[in-house]
Amino acid sequence: MVRIKHRYLLLDILYPSEDKSIASSKKNGENPWTVQFRRPSSDRLDGKLLARLIRDGVSELFGDYGAGMVAGSLQVKYISPATSTAIVRVARAHYRMVWAALSFTTRLPKPIDQACVIQVVRVSGTIKKAEEEAIRRARAVIVRAQRAKSGAAAGVEVDEDGDLDMTNGIEDKDDGGEDDDED
Repeated sequence: MVRIKHRYLLLDILYPSEDKSIASSKKNGENPWTVQFRRPSSDRLDGKLLARLIRDGVSELFGDYGAGMVAGSLQVKYISPATSTAIVRVARAHYRMVWAALSFTTRLPKPIDQACVIQVVRVSGTIKKAEEEAIRRARAVIVRAQRAKSGAAAGVEVDEDGDLDMTNGIEDKDDGGEDDDED
């Protein structure tokens, strides 16, 4: 019996501002930019809508071939409108097609019809590693927002621009256990 291997893609859905009021509110100190860019998604965003968005994107980029390859294995395992985070499962052989379709997405589908940027922040061989990364990133965003609002936070790694170091998403080294990229 052959085991079908999957990849889990951790997604962040970001909402760039369409108006200039956010830029002026940054100067006035109302909300930090991290809170404004990482807004909660609409409650109408669910797994079914996200799966449709991905299928349509793959079909547009790769035609019937891509749609057929991805259709059997694509599944939205987790979506949180509060944190605008999702975990998508797809067959290992075709995860790059899904990644490409997500990278080219600029708007959510019709019921929501809002400008967005979908960022794949982690590709993992197990859902556990994707969940751990989602939790780590959510905590880092909270700390960043608190730090931007109140000043400096103790014990937080900061790069030269004053931002938290968020570079170890995809290239993250594991501390043992199951290897994410094992064949």
